[in-house]
Amino acid sequence: MPAMTSHILVVEDELDLVRSLEFSLRREGYVVRSATTAKSALELLASGPVPDLVLLDLMLPDLSGTEVCRRIREGERTRHTPVIMITARTEEIDRVVGFEVGADDYVTKPFSVRELMLRIRAILRRSHAEPVDAAPQVFGLVRLDDVAHRAWVSEVEIRLTALEFRLLSTFLARRGRVQTRDLLLADVWGIEADVTTRTVDTHVKRLREKLGDAGEYVETVRGVGYRWRARPEMAHSGE
Repeated sequence: MPAMTSHILVVEDELDLVRSLEFSLRREGYVVRSATTAKSALELLASGPVPDLVLLDLMLPDLSGTEVCRRIREGERTRHTPVIMITARTEEIDRVVGFEVGADDYVTKPFSVRELMLRIRAILRRSHAEPVDAAPQVFGLVRLDDVAHRAWVSEVEIRLTALEFRLLSTFLARRGRVQTRDLLLADVWGIEADVTTRTVDTHVKRLREKLGDAGEYVETVRGVGYRWRARPEMAHSGE
């Protein structure tokens, strides 16, 4: 049973799967709402209580799941709401696109209900966890507030997805230390994600772009992974 009652929105057009997910989620103690179209899902997200997590089908009859995810991330009320995409597509490019628009995880059909429940618990545990250190992290041009889930570069706020924010927070906490792609997948995603290390490269590239001038703080360690520089001035000295 969840430590606290969490609300989950299921967005899926296969009615049999909707009923199955509703049954499994309620058995785990979650409060569940469902939508079979993108339109009805967006209406629920705009007017009803903000869910703690969204299970989102990629193939919807009226709008793609990636577009729905993009709108969730753009909404002021929902931009930090975790999203797990559910799809029959298995190509890596579809997963990469899903993560690029802000999905927190990606599950392909057919899937194990038990595994899905474990992934849901892992994501909710992360999103409900209070940061140990409540003080904002400051590094050169970057300021990060874990409690408020906000980030700034040169005092200008930047909009990050939940995954990008965790990636930035992880880099800052481990500054000066090399992070392999496998380690980042395990620690940032929190579970054995069914994706390749290319996903990490995609997220690091997008994070660098959003950081602008501060993107130079992220150093590529060829053949290994990435490292957030130990000191801000090292980005300009080439160390």
